[in-house]
Amino acid sequence: MQTSTNRHAVVDTALGPLTFVADDAGLAGIYYPGHWTNPDVAAWGEPVGPDHPALAEPVRQIGEYLAGRRRDFDLRLSLRGSARAQQVWQLLARIPYGTTTTYGALAAEVGGGISPRAIGGFVGHNPVSIVVPCHRVVGSTGSLTGYAGGIERKRHLLELEGALAVPEPALW
Repeated sequence: MQTSTNRHAVVDTALGPLTFVADDAGLAGIYYPGHWTNPDVAAWGEPVGPDHPALAEPVRQIGEYLAGRRRDFDLRLSLRGSARAQQVWQLLARIPYGTTTTYGALAAEVGGGISPRAIGGFVGHNPVSIVVPCHRVVGSTGSLTGYAGGIERKRHLLELEGALAVPEPALW
């Protein structure tokens, strides 16, 4: 049996440095500094440049997205997780650019009595932030809740997509 080889590159972006991780099957992770669900750094594999064949396309597409020139991603993904996690991540991938949904709405779509809190756990463990748009999930009142890269990055991504109005400055 052939084993998969991980490799990673750290790339400066508009959101700060992002670590891109890929294996032989595709993009396996995108992580922020301080990402609350970082896997063991040893699992990232050997360091390579952002132009490595396994990473060049994800790096390019994320750059285009952050520059406002891309709305959808066309990447091979290699996501590891339970069947329920995979189900939730597939639902996240279907949330359209520029829109949001709630943890409760995702829970209702998954069914089987799963709670919004449990959905939040699966959303929070999404290994490919931005590409599988977990930033598009908000609280039941529209509040910005939990994001592995921090609320300010979540706000930035939603504002980039026009899904969150930029607040008007105070006039006093």
